[in-house]
Amino acid sequence: QVQLVESGGGLVQPGGSLRLSCAASRTIFSFNVMGWYRQDPGKERELVARITILGSTNYADSVKGRFTISRDNAKKTVYLQMNRLKPEDTAVYYCNAYTSSEDYWGQGTQVTVSS
Repeated sequence: QVQLVESGGGLVQPGGSLRLSCAASRTIFSFNVMGWYRQDPGKERELVARITILGSTNYADSVKGRFTISRDNAKKTVYLQMNRLKPEDTAVYYCNAYTSSEDYWGQGTQVTVSS
């Protein structure tokens, strides 16, 4: 078992920045992929960004060039740097840790982009 705890969400104006953190309760070396997803009420959860154990990344088209995912294995933490935020980025953001036999989710952190 592993617990994932997200932090860093909040209210920000359009064009602003936030950095989300996902702290794991044990080493993240074993997880092939770690990612960030988001969900708006009434919508399906969607992939925002993910990073493999080798450091390969991929992003949703809507966030390319604005968001950056990174992982610090020593700190057991995955980050999502979000720049040039837009109102449509408003959602609950969830951290995910995945292998072929394990799939864990955090409790989510709210991001609200509004003036």
